[in-house]
Amino acid sequence: MQFRLLGRTGLKVSVLGFGASSLGGVFRAVEERDGIETVRTALDLGVNFIDTSPYYGATRSETVLGKALRGVPRESYYLATKVGQYGEGEVDFSAGRVLRSWEESCRRLGVDYIDLLQCHDIEFADLNQIVDETLPALVRLREQGRIGHIGITGLPLHVLQQTVNRGSPGTIETVLSFCRYTLNDTALAALLPSFAGRGIGVINASPTGMGLLTVRGVPRWHPATPAMVSTARQAVAYCEARGVDPVRLAIQFCVAEPAIATTLVGSASPDNIRRNIASAGEPIDAEVLAAVRNILAPIQDHNFTRGRPENRDPIVA
Repeated sequence: MQFRLLGRTGLKVSVLGFGASSLGGVFRAVEERDGIETVRTALDLGVNFIDTSPYYGATRSETVLGKALRGVPRESYYLATKVGQYGEGEVDFSAGRVLRSWEESCRRLGVDYIDLLQCHDIEFADLNQIVDETLPALVRLREQGRIGHIGITGLPLHVLQQTVNRGSPGTIETVLSFCRYTLNDTALAALLPSFAGRGIGVINASPTGMGLLTVRGVPRWHPATPAMVSTARQAVAYCEARGVDPVRLAIQFCVAEPAIATTLVGSASPDNIRRNIASAGEPIDAEVLAAVRNILAPIQDHNFTRGRPENRDPIVA
């Protein structure tokens, strides 16, 4: 396993992190014992960064993760969770709710300290509240030694950039972006120099575009357009014909970008997490990569957006 510094946090994180949304059954129903074994397998194979949220599976992800981490030395992993989003349409970034959320997460996870606490999907929030109320509340938790570092997450890229620009210097230490640095969408790349210049660590999530670039395909709730789904299926079919795992290719593509500290992969299958971790250390097939990128060219950087109307990215249809 390779490791990179997460911006100015000083945390040296594994290039593959564990995205624990899978433990909440976000993509499919999972057995708790399988989820626990998957977490333990990831840790045994060198993963040291774990990301979760109370939103995933209505707190199930944090609950199962807490069980998986029992007895694991606390110094052997970095734990990230989130505040602000708790259920479908249940968004509350007030200072009081942030504090209660931190306390609730600690209880579920069985810890008394969170390495990285993030504002979850800020596109659903009033950005004035994020800057003027939520982030200052997290700063107080950081000053009290209850958390180590502060981050923001979201899908629309301009919202991440805007919030970084508006926040007080030194407040935001990490940015988590999902579905915007993949084989079919590298829009995040344009922001990497700016984040690096500020010492902000970048976390990349959903290297397969939330299932878009997998044999199984997207779940029914996926917001991708029919054109995105159809073109992605062509790329996956090409990989299958060449005997190449599209997930392996997607992971290798993401970890090859040195400005991204860690890429989150989610699974509740020990075998899958073993394959994912092995993929990160293997050389990429340049010929297959070029062919797949060519197939995906018609939908390159064509993506979906969401959140409050004023927070949405412009869409390339």
